[in-house]
Amino acid sequence: MAAYTLNLRVFWPLAAAATLITLLLLYASSLGDPPSASDGCPGWAPGVTPLALALCLAILLLLAGCRSSCPGPARPNPPPGTGAPSRAGPGRKELLEDFYERHVRLSPHVLGHSKAHVAELVGELVRAGRAHAPPEASLALRGDFVQIGSSYEEHKVGRPDCFDILVPLRLPRGLKLEPHCGEPPTSDPALCGLETPRRSEWARRHRAFTDTFLVAERVENTAYRLATGAVLRWFYSAVQRCLSAVRYRFDQRCVLGLALQDDRVLLRLTPRSDYVCCHISMSVRLIPALPAGDGAYWVAASMCAGTPLWTAYLPRQEQRLLGWLKGRLPPASCHLKCLQMAKAVRDLGGQVLGSRDGDDWRLILSSYSLKMAWLRLLLTTSPEAWEESRLVERLEDLLRCVRDGLQRRSLAHLFLGGDAILLPDFLSAPRPVKGTAPSDLWARFSPATLDLVSARLTYSWTNLHRLIRLGRPQRTSSGRGVPCKHVDSE
Repeated sequence: MAAYTLNLRVFWPLAAAATLITLLLLYASSLGDPPSASDGCPGWAPGVTPLALALCLAILLLLAGCRSSCPGPARPNPPPGTGAPSRAGPGRKELLEDFYERHVRLSPHVLGHSKAHVAELVGELVRAGRAHAPPEASLALRGDFVQIGSSYEEHKVGRPDCFDILVPLRLPRGLKLEPHCGEPPTSDPALCGLETPRRSEWARRHRAFTDTFLVAERVENTAYRLATGAVLRWFYSAVQRCLSAVRYRFDQRCVLGLALQDDRVLLRLTPRSDYVCCHISMSVRLIPALPAGDGAYWVAASMCAGTPLWTAYLPRQEQRLLGWLKGRLPPASCHLKCLQMAKAVRDLGGQVLGSRDGDDWRLILSSYSLKMAWLRLLLTTSPEAWEESRLVERLEDLLRCVRDGLQRRSLAHLFLGGDAILLPDFLSAPRPVKGTAPSDLWARFSPATLDLVSARLTYSWTNLHRLIRLGRPQRTSSGRGVPCKHVDSE
């Protein structure tokens, strides 16, 4: 319950007016009494003394009110800097903590239940389509899955209703693919084409697979590239068949749906009963992935729909790095909360943007881009600097790092050639991925667009108190539907 705060600018004038009216009423009532020798001081007119006292007291009260309510001398403005977000003033830490508790913090209970339900469902799916041996001339599911993204790395914001899962595939027996990166139609070295060897005998012998999944790139040498669109369509059909086989097991507990939307295979789960805690509807993005060795995978590049290009995912290396960093930091560190608050600032700053500007804002300041900047800051900052009491300072540092990268028009991928010297010695990318040139996550955005995002980010941090006040309403513990008895007790 909020405490009442006395407004001195209103209190003192009211007190002065009340005192003056009271004394004037007393003076008026004393005029009707017969004068006596004992009234007043000899030689003074009746009522002069009470009136003078009333006026003096009222003036003193007004002066006291003005002195207590008027602001002090104006402080000089800080010298102009480079335009980075200014250091936090008094009250910003309390503001951020309150916003974190109401809108950002996830319930460990609800998150744990959601992850368990998603793992059970996806596990049934991939086991239904598992191929125990490499197929002869087709793709197949390997039968396992890899959990990636913020929900599994403990920096998810708001609601545990979106999950990303890699689903490894098996290539046909005998098919060899080699990555060729940094070639047209894109100059980004992180985007690669997976090519067959020149004059591949396998491609000539398996014409059905070649015509369906491969695209001729070098006619003179009969080299083929694996087409991302064909793989995605096959994967969607395969998951549909698997879902038909396991749907009956979950029919009493939830409604399942599968959609191919914007080059993404989305599995939607809508609960019928308490199968999902708090009745949260969830969306699971299933990502077909080709193993590249040592826990790395090739994933279709969604930014280049219609082109046979792939990008590397390194979930094992990222998870090992996060575990190593967690062991170096203080027990009650603020590193996860810092990344969560950076994503919350991004969400608040993009609420009033139009569709086109909003899309650029979310793509440039994607969760993965913010995570790359955050990992770089963790690797270049002493562990003691991440104590809980220094959350605001680290959040400012992170936003400043992002803004500096926007001004440089570059954000290097930490694992794909960019600043690899910062990584510990035990971390290394697999050989096919290690040979790629440094990757820039913002290479495809124009300088004008990056400048606009930089200016908007600075504005969002400077006016954070206004954005919070105008932002979304207070979150309830229920998430959606029936309340959960476990959340309010945490």
